[in-house]
Amino acid sequence: MPRRLTQTKPNTHQALKNSSYESMVVSWLMQDGWQVFLPVLDHGHQTDILISDGPNYFRVQVKTVGATGNDHVVHNQWKDSNIDCVVYFARNSNWGVIAPAFEEDSRPITHDSHVRFNQGKKEFLTAFHKLEV
Repeated sequence: MPRRLTQTKPNTHQALKNSSYESMVVSWLMQDGWQVFLPVLDHGHQTDILISDGPNYFRVQVKTVGATGNDHVVHNQWKDSNIDCVVYFARNSNWGVIAPAFEEDSRPITHDSHVRFNQGKKEFLTAFHKLEV
């Protein structure tokens, strides 16, 4: 069995972890029947994942947060970027929320329009289908 014998740099390790969350979302959405597109470069457009059901397209941003409880606040980093929703994963736990794009500078992670899920395909897709965008 291959073993990794080199040390991964801290910033590289964090980028790998963040990409793994994006890959999970891509996999779950594809298994749900969505066409999934990955931008070669998302700077300026701030789109991690573009999904389509055929005639409709939606822009998805995936982020991790250091939330450990319900008192966490998420900040709007996507004003005027046409994002449809943001999937937040709690790095230190096994849950996340899906939030429609919002106009405020920040809001609690427990906002009424956010849909919480436990990490896993079934729970994620159930939450995703409840999202109103």
